[in-house]
Order: sequence, then structure tokens, then C-alpha cells
Amino acid sequence: MRAPLTLPWDWHDAPVPANVTLHEGSYLETSYCLHSLRSERDDAVVLQPGASVYLGTTFDLGPRARVAVGEFSLVNAAQLIIDGELDIGDHVLIAWGVVIMDTYRVAVDPDARRRGEPAPVQPVSIEPDCWIGFGSSILPGAELGRGSIVAARSVVTGPVEPYTIVAGNPAVPVGRHPEAG
Repeated sequence: MRAPLTLPWDWHDAPVPANVTLHEGSYLETSYCLHSLRSERDDAVVLQPGASVYLGTTFDLGPRARVAVGEFSLVNAAQLIIDGELDIGDHVLIAWGVVIMDTYRVAVDPDARRRGEPAPVQPVSIEPDCWIGFGSSILPGAELGRGSIVAARSVVTGPVEPYTIVAGNPAVPVGRHPEAG
């Protein structure tokens, strides 16, 4: 683990924690994006070369969580609520107001909640070349196939086939990417 890093352009005075890796050519607008980072992992957040994370993004990571943002992917003012692992593929665009979560943090079942049982982690996967429109929710168990497109304000609860365009609540297929073949 490296020593904490200070971003020379950052308006927020907290350093980037030592368990966050910024590869050469990646961009983190402000360390404030990491104020909810509770992960104890050495590789809690990894920004691959060319990855960009902008103001308003929150890495709300639990104690064992890890998030990797792929090469030339962009995350703009999104909330990442992760207790497991999230790999965001290369060349992914995530618009503002998007929520990506792999857990509800409290059990959905009332009896389990009364017993104090934690909510299970249901992995989320985002393959390369995906677009996620503003205000969308990517819920526990969602799988975005390569090149899929999520329309604005959609709620994804399960698998999305590669190069498929989905929209709505819950999100349903509405088309195919023209280059899907």
C-alpha cells in the first residue's frame, strides 16, 4: 500500500486513501468522492488508465468491497453502493444520478430484518462498451452485457443481453444496437 496522495487540483483537503490506485492517465476530480469509502482492502478502488471519475460520484464501499473502473470509462456523479466487488468494463459511460448497488444493506424479508440478518450481496457486472443513462438504477444481481445501453431513468434488475437497449421500470428490451450484427 502506498502513502496517501493529495490531488494538486482538489478543492477538498483530504488525501486520496492509500488503498485507492490511480493508474497513469486516470482522473479523479476530487477526493471527496471517497468520503464514504470504508473498505479495508488494499485494492478498494482502482482507476485504470484513462478512467475518469467526476464530482458527485460517491464510492460507498463496505469493509470488504472493491471497485475497478476500466480503461477510458467515465463515471459522472453516480452513487456506487458496493459491499462485494464491482468491475466496470473498459469504455463504459455512466451518467449523472445513476445508482449502482450490489446490496440493499438491510434484509428485504421482515423476519430476517428482525433477526438482524444482513442483506446478501448479489454481484453486479458491467461489461465493456456499455452506456448507462442519467438517473438509472442498476440493482443487485443486474448484469449488463457488452455494448448494452440503459435508457435514462431505467431500473435494471437482471441480465441485459449484449448490444441490447433497455428502458423502463423494470427495464425491458426496446431495441438492439445497430452495430450488434
